[in-house]
Amino acid sequence: MKSQDFRAHEERAFTTFDDTQLFYRHWPATQDGARRAIVLLHRGHEHSGRVMHLADELGLPGHEIFAWDARGNGRSPGTRGDAPGFEALVRDLDTFIRHIGEEHGIAAENIAVVAQSVGAVVAATWVHDYAPRLRALVLASPAFKVKLYVPFARPGLRLMHKLRGNFFVNSYVKPQWLTHDAGRVASYAADPLITRPISVRVLLGLYDTAERIVADSQAITVPTQLLVSGADFVVHRGPQDRFYEGLGSPIKERHLLPGFFHDTLGERDRAPAIAKIRSFIEARFAEAWSRPDLRDAHRRGPTFEESERLAWPPERWSLADLRWRFTRASLRFGGTLSEGVKLGLDTGFDSGSTLDYVYRNQARGRTFLGRMIDRNYIDAIGWRGIRVRREHLHALIGEAMRRLRVDGQAVHAMDIAAGHGRYALEALTGSAGGGGRADSILLRDYSDINVAQGRALIAQLGAQDIARFEQADAFDRASLAGVSPRPTLAIVSGLYELFPDNDAVFRSLQGIADAVPPGGYLAYTGQPWHPQLEFIARALTSHRGGASWVMRRRTQQEMDELVRAAGFEKVDQRIDPWGIFTVSLARRVGA
Repeated sequence: MKSQDFRAHEERAFTTFDDTQLFYRHWPATQDGARRAIVLLHRGHEHSGRVMHLADELGLPGHEIFAWDARGNGRSPGTRGDAPGFEALVRDLDTFIRHIGEEHGIAAENIAVVAQSVGAVVAATWVHDYAPRLRALVLASPAFKVKLYVPFARPGLRLMHKLRGNFFVNSYVKPQWLTHDAGRVASYAADPLITRPISVRVLLGLYDTAERIVADSQAITVPTQLLVSGADFVVHRGPQDRFYEGLGSPIKERHLLPGFFHDTLGERDRAPAIAKIRSFIEARFAEAWSRPDLRDAHRRGPTFEESERLAWPPERWSLADLRWRFTRASLRFGGTLSEGVKLGLDTGFDSGSTLDYVYRNQARGRTFLGRMIDRNYIDAIGWRGIRVRREHLHALIGEAMRRLRVDGQAVHAMDIAAGHGRYALEALTGSAGGGGRADSILLRDYSDINVAQGRALIAQLGAQDIARFEQADAFDRASLAGVSPRPTLAIVSGLYELFPDNDAVFRSLQGIADAVPPGGYLAYTGQPWHPQLEFIARALTSHRGGASWVMRRRTQQEMDELVRAAGFEKVDQRIDPWGIFTVSLARRVGA
């Protein structure tokens, strides 16, 4: 179907991660040249029809243009204003960009994203969490913090959501608060596809995610342009400024647009703003694609400095020192009643034994109080993220097995640091993940305890015919390279997050690359964010001699760069709703 506007477009659909078909518009390029694209993301409550004017106004005839209707909006399906969570919108965008690559032949390196308001938060989160190799990012009036005006609105909504479950609130925003353009005000009021309600789970997810992205914008190294409306009644400016100031991109620019209302790209006198976007995009495409190399981030940079601060103890007898002494004493007391806390104190809170306990998710302890303490312990945000990570591992291990079967390859799996091996055996023996039964399974770990427990679990699951467990060093390149049979699927879960040194991690990845033939797969985890880093460093102990558990975060870009340098190309990724743990799948490319 063709439109009748100046630049003709097609109306299409793509299938996103949960088999939902989302509507989008595609404007083919009107000039020959290199394949390049602009992806437009609309405001909250709106749809792609509200950004159609940009296809002409941007004046980039050599670029293909795409604009979607986010799920629950416009002509895309779903309950109006709702989604399974804010993270689903971000994953939809990741799927959309991959669809553009597969269906239209345009890789992320040749794509610029122009996004506004809620769409801008979706785009910024995607760039932060998925680390795409994007050419450029333009954010117009990002809704990092919506002005709710009602006192204590957020705590009230959060309490009601906890008591009632998901429900909807109507937008208070009137069209005349969005733009000075009388035509757009009238069309907004008359548009039947405008979605005024928004679900509370999406709204709260927007707030929580935006706070995380603003606080950690250093992880974004994509060239970024920020447009700030000077008279915005809908969102706060402060978080936009903090986001920009923290950006890790060496190429960034910010423009204040005096008098502009919230609909920055739909304002009456928007021509200067559009000109700035055009100029920024043209400059980025005129340069060769590049981004900072983060493989030495363990020696310098924000996450290195963060871990240095966490490793430095507070001044003796200061208020901070007393607070953490009390916290550690409380944990020791909890360990007298809670089985999980005791296990962490005895074996390390990062040990394979602790992880296996967290996976089982069964509160145990002496007396009702002990079980209550244990339940509170295993429901901590980090352990909830670990259990979601296991689900994502199951899914991507299953996906790798399906891909190998389609390619006619046997599934020879190797987990280089399996702990007790529960998550891997569940996925590889057909009891979880949907990938069927592997042809062979090699589990390895450095710990005697983990090897013994893992062998017992193999026997318990009746997998002795295909699985074996051996003691080995996950950082010994030669040992990894010499395994037999050669693995077509390698797994690294929860290991590299415990070791800050990228040289050691890269040596391990090189060993895996030596072992896995081209066409094989690597499933690997990451931890780009954690809201309890200080608590972990000050109060919890590691399995390595009972030392403090000080972690250095790796951004997703840093982790992906190490994997890519070793000879793998990422093909898929998952992340939990809190942005703590990622699971990625990469394919071994030709040596």
